Amino acid sequence: MEMAQVSDSRSFTAETTTRTQLPTLPFDVLPEILFRLPVKLLVQLRCLCKFFNSLISDPKFAKKHLQLSTKRHHLMRKCRNISRELVLYDSPIPSVFSTSTVVTQTQLYPPNGDTYTSVKCSCDGIFCGKLNNGSYFLWNPSIRKFQLLPPLKNPYEDYFSISFGYDHSIDNYKVILVSDKNEVSVNTLGTDYWTRMQDIPYSYGICRRGVFVSGTLNWLALDDSKILSLDLKKESYQLLLLPDYKCHSWIFLDVVRDCLCISAASDMFMDVWIMKHYGNKESWTKLYTVPNMQDRGLEAYNALYISEDDQLLVECLEIESDNDKLVVYDSKTGTSNIPEFQNKYDLIYSNVYIESLISP
Repeated sequence: MEMAQVSDSRSFTAETTTRTQLPTLPFDVLPEILFRLPVKLLVQLRCLCKFFNSLISDPKFAKKHLQLSTKRHHLMRKCRNISRELVLYDSPIPSVFSTSTVVTQTQLYPPNGDTYTSVKCSCDGIFCGKLNNGSYFLWNPSIRKFQLLPPLKNPYEDYFSISFGYDHSIDNYKVILVSDKNEVSVNTLGTDYWTRMQDIPYSYGICRRGVFVSGTLNWLALDDSKILSLDLKKESYQLLLLPDYKCHSWIFLDVVRDCLCISAASDMFMDVWIMKHYGNKESWTKLYTVPNMQDRGLEAYNALYISEDDQLLVECLEIESDNDKLVVYDSKTGTSNIPEFQNKYDLIYSNVYIESLISP
């Protein structure tokens, strides 16, 4: 009787062990799973063991992860707190579109603390910025890595535009600085020098902010007449024609859904256009008309992001204070909502970017 009980117990233990044993994943399946995980979790896994650290730290892994991260957008907000200090906050885009909760924020700490003067243009999750001493840096807030760029011959020369993009022909990134004399300096990531390229060949000025799309950097002309495009591979310029919009108070150039986007605002509404096929004027398509919100003390001026269900994250100007305000506009219902953020500080500007593992 006792022998039977022992036998039954061993049988039950063996059966349970067999049933709960986890299957072994094929080696080539594991990276495919990791490619689809958020950066925050991958950074934690990198500390788990040497194998994960080696795999996730591989630049090839970072590139493949970036290709599959196109829906992991974040919102960076530059604000001024009650002490009038500049602070940066980060929020996942889905939380901004949620109407049920206050938008949670994570404070970001750019290189050298409060000595930076700007953190604006971004490409593949990497931001380019400027320090108070006149030097420039690259910074990936998702993995908290940054790199100082080589010094300029004259660091205090007035470069009014800083832009950043990816040159597919050399599989590398380039930083473009434009001086107030339309002189252009280029640094290719990994080199310790700046080179000069052809000056901007047009007499009119360009807006301060350049945007990257399809291997090119693009600036809006100050007179709102055209777009100046710089091919990073050829380092040559061309002019792009704007869509045939009618009346407007101002227009704003951005990138939405990987396309050039023009927001043309008037006193009554803001039209949102995208260039579906880069360089083809005929491909300009008007997607939305957003009614102005002057009854709420706001003037819409830029479509910052468009969700898959056709909700727009719109940058607005507060008429009384001249501060920025973010509004979510639902194009299907024609309704708008002002997201509530944890810290109700004065908003200076906003930037939407994709999280990535790419090291600057």
